[in-house]
Amino acid sequence: MQPQWVPTERDIADAKVTDFARFVAARTGVATSDYHSLWQWSVDDLAGFWRAVWEYFELGDIDGEVLASTEMPGARWFPGTRLNYVDQIVRQARTDRPAILAVGEDTPTREVSWVELIDATAAFARTLRELGVRPGDRVVGYLPNIPEAVIAFLATASLGAVWSACGQDYSPKAALDRLGQLEPTVLVTADGYRFGGKAHDKRADIAALQEGFGTLRATVAVSRLGLEVPGAVPWAEAVDTDNVAAIIETETVDFDHPLWIVFSSGTTGLPKGIVHGHGGVLLEHLKAIALQSDIGEDDTFFWYTSPSWMMWNFQIAGLLIGATIVCYDGSPTYPAPDALWRIAAETRATVLGTSPGYVLACIKAGVVPRDEHDLAALRTVGITGSALPPSSALWLRDNVGEHVPVNSISGGTDVVSAFIGGVRTVPVWPGELSAPYLGVALDSFDTEGKPVRGEVGELVITAPMPSMPVSFWRDPDGTRYHDAYFDMFPGVWRHGDWITVTDHGSIVVHGRSDSTLNRHGIRMGSADIYQSVERLTEITEALVIGAEQPDGGYWMPLFVVLAPGAELTDELRERINSTIRTEVSPRHVPDEILVAPGIPHTRTGKKLEVPIKKLFQGAEAARVVERSAVDDPDLLDWYAKIRPAER
Repeated sequence: MQPQWVPTERDIADAKVTDFARFVAARTGVATSDYHSLWQWSVDDLAGFWRAVWEYFELGDIDGEVLASTEMPGARWFPGTRLNYVDQIVRQARTDRPAILAVGEDTPTREVSWVELIDATAAFARTLRELGVRPGDRVVGYLPNIPEAVIAFLATASLGAVWSACGQDYSPKAALDRLGQLEPTVLVTADGYRFGGKAHDKRADIAALQEGFGTLRATVAVSRLGLEVPGAVPWAEAVDTDNVAAIIETETVDFDHPLWIVFSSGTTGLPKGIVHGHGGVLLEHLKAIALQSDIGEDDTFFWYTSPSWMMWNFQIAGLLIGATIVCYDGSPTYPAPDALWRIAAETRATVLGTSPGYVLACIKAGVVPRDEHDLAALRTVGITGSALPPSSALWLRDNVGEHVPVNSISGGTDVVSAFIGGVRTVPVWPGELSAPYLGVALDSFDTEGKPVRGEVGELVITAPMPSMPVSFWRDPDGTRYHDAYFDMFPGVWRHGDWITVTDHGSIVVHGRSDSTLNRHGIRMGSADIYQSVERLTEITEALVIGAEQPDGGYWMPLFVVLAPGAELTDELRERINSTIRTEVSPRHVPDEILVAPGIPHTRTGKKLEVPIKKLFQGAEAARVVERSAVDDPDLLDWYAKIRPAER
């Protein structure tokens, strides 16, 4: 297979990662000949590499060591250094281009200048202080992807308080399962949002959150639909700067002081709260945005995302280097399947991020972006959420532009960044991710913990990264944190992805080796679905899987075991879908509902989601699970028998 994109000499010479390599050579005497040799140095000398990143971005003095311990878990980064994430954004303030472009389905694009961003952040920080918010307190968001969400996060972080959020497509119960764990002091929300041409009034859900949290001192509400939220301070009042100097007074905190808490999908039990620190996120995002993604101060960075997903946090990092970011509150396919390409053209986006599912939808709809929109400004298409098949990668080349590299990235909420992705100086092969990120000691292990090449193995990280979690929320002794990543290979991070490292150094990602659902780039938990569906009297048990398809599609069936005398009528199908849509989110609604004779479990009672998923991706039953470990092994034969030959 030939590369679909190869960097020119000009690409390589002008790339920010090349400039960084020159900086490293001048500072340390370490000369590298290409990206792969730079990567090798970055993982062989972690302290030297991350010191170089710190100095390259001129982050100030380092007080003490860079890396005091390399133990995993338990690595100690920059133990004597204090900082605040927000200071790096304030340093980028400028007057020649906006900080944020706010795009909605039926409203004109709104520019938020750097002055407006900083003034509003300072004013909202003042409001939070007046409400008694102190370092370590939690401020939570139940918000669409709008500039006010960014401002609320920055104001929270400036105080040393901790931010966490989810989108308003989450039901109150799903939001409470996540944010309620944090005992928040302030809720920032909006009266509603628009999606797919419809307005969604969220005031009743907000009231449920206010009652459910129990620890709130105040609610602040943004007006999106022109509705009044009872008991809430209007956003306009909370960011009023009249007669007040708009100065952000940031709280200097330890390197690993909590910045935000993001949540796992909740596949088993309550979602895990993953805590990340100021310093680790700052360093990792500067590296990922500037050196890997080649985004600079003249770029416009647009990734279709939501506050529920770590890519929302990742996109904010564009502000760390002075780029303009795009906040889109709406559907990717409204009013037509090409909506994201239209927005990219209108905002003159230089980097557009989306998912394999969206690309496939465009293919099926016959969209030809290069013919229908002016994409002259576009330099990169980013892809994440699941593996991009070669056919879709080649479609992007042919229908967006041969000069536009397709940079698939793979990482996760766990590090709120990527392990693998593109870089401006390395070719792109269809269906492959170009290289491990700098500072990421990536490997592929077999079940015995031995490195493998050219065959499928477990994605592992053998040395610490600054943005690995500081901790899990409510995990005082670190047991849950350890078991999540280090249980299979002691001292080595096992991420839960199947990968193949190729002979030319790229990586093929085959999908999750765990049971997390991942539709349109949004990771979702099966536990949320079970909790809603299994409460219906007609349903005794349910099983949901998400199976990646060869064409890049994603099939998410729901298997249900009916109660005696019940039938899967059209009315029951609609009630199941409506329950999921209302109690969890529209994205959790399955593609198909199938009646099953039973749900197979391990002998300790765990549903066999991963083996059933593998069955529906073509694996043989004997290879996906040991029958003696299953409570009713005959059920495996039923699932194997009904799997379709093609979806």
